[in-house]
Amino acid sequence: MSREGLSKIALIGNYLPRKCGIATFTYDLSRALTHEGSGPECFVVAVNDRPEGYAYSPDVRFEIAEQDLPSYRLAADFLQSANVDVLCVQHEFGIYGGTAGSHLLALLRRLDLPIVTHLHTILEEPSLEQMDVMQELICLSTRLIVMNKRGRRILKETYNTPSERIDLIPHGIPDMPFVDPDLHKTRFGLEGKRVLFTFGLISPGKGLEYVIRALPEVLEVFPDLIYIVLGATHPTLLREQGETYRMNLERLAEELGVAKNVIFLNRFVQSKELMEYFNATDIYITPYLNASQITSGTLAYSFGCGKAVIATPYWHAEELLSNGRGILVPFRDSQAIARELIALFKDDKRRDAMRQRAYLLGRTMIWNKVAQRFLTSCRQAWHSRQADFASWQEVLREEPKLGVAGRIGLSSLRHPGLRSALVVLVVAAPADAARLPLRRKMGLYQ
Repeated sequence: MSREGLSKIALIGNYLPRKCGIATFTYDLSRALTHEGSGPECFVVAVNDRPEGYAYSPDVRFEIAEQDLPSYRLAADFLQSANVDVLCVQHEFGIYGGTAGSHLLALLRRLDLPIVTHLHTILEEPSLEQMDVMQELICLSTRLIVMNKRGRRILKETYNTPSERIDLIPHGIPDMPFVDPDLHKTRFGLEGKRVLFTFGLISPGKGLEYVIRALPEVLEVFPDLIYIVLGATHPTLLREQGETYRMNLERLAEELGVAKNVIFLNRFVQSKELMEYFNATDIYITPYLNASQITSGTLAYSFGCGKAVIATPYWHAEELLSNGRGILVPFRDSQAIARELIALFKDDKRRDAMRQRAYLLGRTMIWNKVAQRFLTSCRQAWHSRQADFASWQEVLREEPKLGVAGRIGLSSLRHPGLRSALVVLVVAAPADAARLPLRRKMGLYQ
């Protein structure tokens, strides 16, 4: 074991080549942690959303079938036998099976090792089922990572999470130079054009139709504008509805007479190719429709690359684009989008100043710096667990003084399920008694 107590870290979540933002995040984090072989050993437990799985790299050493509860328990047994120092969970309700992703808890309850949970979604008004899962997830986790101040506040106020267990670490981004877009447009045959750009998995929640409706007004002033929409249709949407949303966008562009100025690239691209598109971009736009989006990898990437950004006021954008680092427009407001695009394209000095402010802050978000902060969180979790064991040993010495109930509780702490015993004591308090039937129905106690 290394001096810091960390020689092996396991990550659990989605992983490339699965087409998913969390899959990309997990991949980038894994690469940053093992950069140039200087970090701890790192491997992945991947969650599959289809029976055939994916053609993973050797980084993936165990696969979980999303809806198959026994495979979560098998994954726990694998992790327990793999001499892992810390497990990092990439968490979003929808990527794990069971009600509100509760299958994940069956895995975590079986582990006797520090757990660091990376929260990609933090709901301010969760459903009862989501609240139950979050409460137990928080209890099972040694430390929790949020990506912005809003997330930390929600964890404290909605879920009563102690501040000392929360780490704020921004979304990681590639380390890219600050470039002049005009020098990179030839790569795509866009020389002499103004380039507006959006990327990411395509779905109705992205609000792209509002940008397209804004284009006729913008093109009256800047007829050389090209809007590039780069990204495959979200796999879940593709399975359920096919390419209906994308075709509706293309039809809308035709009806408005702007089809020649909109380029749809139906592809899921890796970071290297994506950065080439960013290099050629003048303005990045992210018109999401959901105000409670706590984090956006696409926003982090564009911001960190030093792009001028226009966004709707979802939570991550409100925080990242404050203090003149970007422009916020109201939700579902094509006129506001048109107005701000025209103003920003007319004002080169303002646009460049915005880019520089974004790029400067983005230097704190590059992956090697994020990985170091993540490792600090993992070390704190590891040391905290060692301190916990020391405390439990002290309590066990007092066992003869305890009653029968106390001895039964302590006996469970001697086994790998020790966390479960503590969680039951916390979440099954009298004030929560009315909710126990729901918890059992969801499979929180098995």
